[in-house]
Amino acid sequence: MQLSASAQLRLPKLGDILKTTTTTTTTTTTKSGGVGSISQDEAARGLKEALTLGISKGADQASRQDGFYLNKLIRIPFPADAQRVANTLRSIGLGSQVDRFELTLNRGAEDAAKSAKPIFLSAIKSLTFKDVWGILTGEKDAATNYLKRTTTEQLTAAFKPIMQKSLDQVGATRYYTDLTTRYNRIPLVTPVQTDLNQYATGKAIDGLFTLVAQEEANIRENPLARTTDLLKRVFGWK
Repeated sequence: MQLSASAQLRLPKLGDILKTTTTTTTTTTTKSGGVGSISQDEAARGLKEALTLGISKGADQASRQDGFYLNKLIRIPFPADAQRVANTLRSIGLGSQVDRFELTLNRGAEDAAKSAKPIFLSAIKSLTFKDVWGILTGEKDAATNYLKRTTTEQLTAAFKPIMQKSLDQVGATRYYTDLTTRYNRIPLVTPVQTDLNQYATGKAIDGLFTLVAQEEANIRENPLARTTDLLKRVFGWK
């Protein structure tokens, strides 16, 4: 069956072929004109390999110094529900302390991201072929969205103690306590009691998913990002 380049990149034809065949193996014509067979097992292994690659790259990128802080897509800002704290403290000359807190908040996320990879990778092992099927025939971020839906709750529970330890180590917890304490002492203000750990954990996980989504899209759309024969076969190029 001859597939167009765009169909190969977006993968719906692979899903159509597998859906209609009565065997576990399908024969496709590759971009270069060669013929290759893709079994259901290979499709599943190829997707898991792609996810593993994306998660590994995303976690490695996030865990580097400034991986969060200098990346506009995932940088963690002052908590939105406590933004008035930052604004008020800046207005009375404490802007440098607000900036220092935001830096340490992102440093905490970068430190915690070092432990994120095995947590994410373990989630891939539970993928069924039905899950694989939906992802392969879905949008360019279908795998990332699947992981979000099925693992965010478990990831949050596992990641929270890691994040708390990281926030404490880099001083973010102390800085935030000092800032909110100063703010809450200002006459007539409404006290702020943001759960810093919950906020940082949620933002860190969102940031990691953002990076994973980038890698997933790259593997789907960019032949050069498919670094193994299996990825090339499953994602349409040879």
